[in-house]
Amino acid sequence: MKPSTILRATFFILSGFVAAFAQDRQPVSAPYPPSPVIQRVEWVAKETIIRRAKGGDNWPLTWADDDALYTAYGDGNGFEPFIAEKLSLGFARITGTPPNFTGVNLRAPSGETRGQGAAGKKASGMLMVDGVLYLWTRNAANSQLAWSHDHGATWMWAGWRFTASFGCPTFLNFGKNYAGARDEFVYVYSPDSNSAYETADRLVLARVPKTRLRERAAYRFFAGLDGSGQPRWAREIAQRGAVFTHRGHCYRTGVTYNAALRRYLLVQPLANAVSRDGAGKLDVRFSGGLAIYDAPEPWGPWTTVFFTEQWDVGPGDSASFPTKWMSADGETLHLVFSGDDYFSVRRATLTTAAK
Repeated sequence: MKPSTILRATFFILSGFVAAFAQDRQPVSAPYPPSPVIQRVEWVAKETIIRRAKGGDNWPLTWADDDALYTAYGDGNGFEPFIAEKLSLGFARITGTPPNFTGVNLRAPSGETRGQGAAGKKASGMLMVDGVLYLWTRNAANSQLAWSHDHGATWMWAGWRFTASFGCPTFLNFGKNYAGARDEFVYVYSPDSNSAYETADRLVLARVPKTRLRERAAYRFFAGLDGSGQPRWAREIAQRGAVFTHRGHCYRTGVTYNAALRRYLLVQPLANAVSRDGAGKLDVRFSGGLAIYDAPEPWGPWTTVFFTEQWDVGPGDSASFPTKWMSADGETLHLVFSGDDYFSVRRATLTTAAK
């Protein structure tokens, strides 16, 4: 082959590579307008982030009746001192408030699972209601519910699963032991996907009476708003509609209620073009963006509180604001996220429109 031919071929190959890279690196913009209530989020310096439980991730949280936070971790050995065996699903109890909190591992043979990555069930949501802990697990074709009457010592598993969508469900958390809930229902969000390992175009929402959480037939699915702006709830999951939309960027989600501000806070890690591991799989543990949205109701309308395509630290594959760690005025929060595979805690200060 002539040198000129080789040069031309090389040029076209490199041009295609650069074009593909440029396409991947197109800026991602926030899908909703700015919040009318929360004007700014200030984070403490990244050097002050509290990191515990090295090697674990997930960390859904709920505020229990004994004033502790209960959580679950994946692919780790829990808090220090570590347990000897790495679990795909393990449990812990957290007391105190940042920076002075303590995590203690809970052993629960009927709840623990094993299996690295997608090979083992992992926690995606936790909630305490009337003294009972509830747990959503993903990687369960698609998701499965469990519950504990003894603060996580023993678990029972539902005989049914969500097998269409709801591949990574999480609970909407209110106050201590579900205090301050807006009504007698429990709300469940998920990316509209069968898998927790891919992004979706939208989030979906279900609700169920809190006294019937274990009954599949009691669940109803958000199907959009009616003419007066009120939510419609469908019996069939096939009739589900979008409760939140961000094309190609809906990922594992945390939702909590900020009672002082009367706003629902929805948090998502944001994958970007470099949020991939060596095999090309989605990986936001060490690099990626972070998005925080708020709304006056669980179904919206959503507005944007904070949005960056590249946060100054890895956001991890899950994040949420535990309600116990919110100040009385709702303006000082603590984000719990799994960046760098830790139980990571970072304080945030909100500036509201009233100030």
